[in-house]
Amino acid sequence: MYTIRIMTYNIHRCQGTDGRTDAARVLEVISRAGPDIVALQEVAGLLDGDQAAWLGERLAMNYYGPSTPGGNAFLSYYPLRAVRQLDLQDGNCLCADVNITGKSLHLFNVRLHENLQHRRRQLARLLDANDGIRMHSSMCPVLLLGDFADSFWPLSRGLLLPTLRMARRPFWPGTFPAWLPLCGRDRIYLGGQLRVIDARIYWSALARHASKHLPLLLTVRVADPRNYLQVKGVKHRCMEIAPG
Repeated sequence: MYTIRIMTYNIHRCQGTDGRTDAARVLEVISRAGPDIVALQEVAGLLDGDQAAWLGERLAMNYYGPSTPGGNAFLSYYPLRAVRQLDLQDGNCLCADVNITGKSLHLFNVRLHENLQHRRRQLARLLDANDGIRMHSSMCPVLLLGDFADSFWPLSRGLLLPTLRMARRPFWPGTFPAWLPLCGRDRIYLGGQLRVIDARIYWSALARHASKHLPLLLTVRVADPRNYLQVKGVKHRCMEIAPG
């Protein structure tokens, strides 16, 4: 089994709660947390100065995206494969695959719409698309993480994701707004053989000022999905077919 630290963080174009845009504060928050992979939302694009590239270069991490201003991006110490956008209609979903010491993990980095009906359509699209969660969840471990844009905790439990389960969270799961986090908008869902080792939200003074959202960091263990047949012994030196 292999352990990996994954963060989801809506950096709000690096605009803090004081209205000042300062990517250095976001950089410091991520650096102190020490994640292996970061799923970013609301990242300024090339026209505004590529914040994903700036952060990735200073953290010595690979960076992927965003393809549009205000979109999603990944920072990762692991090379990501098959990085692609999934159209959610007025929402963002950046997908990628990562190999963790021979184990494949599918990542879905989302930012959904604040309207409830619109958000339900986006989730249906996310589940049923040809390259969506349902296609991957039966084969390899899956992580769906990001900003789900709901304002109340009961709605976070109301998301009907039949192939996923919500990751264990801290006792107080609020991440938004950062200065008084009452809503657990930023969450992580798991699919497949993944085990949560640790979950924490960074409440430091720096994190409360760096963005309108607080970052959520999850430490997960990727289990080997293969089952091995236990055989007491082989009678002959040549290979035999094991019964069962």
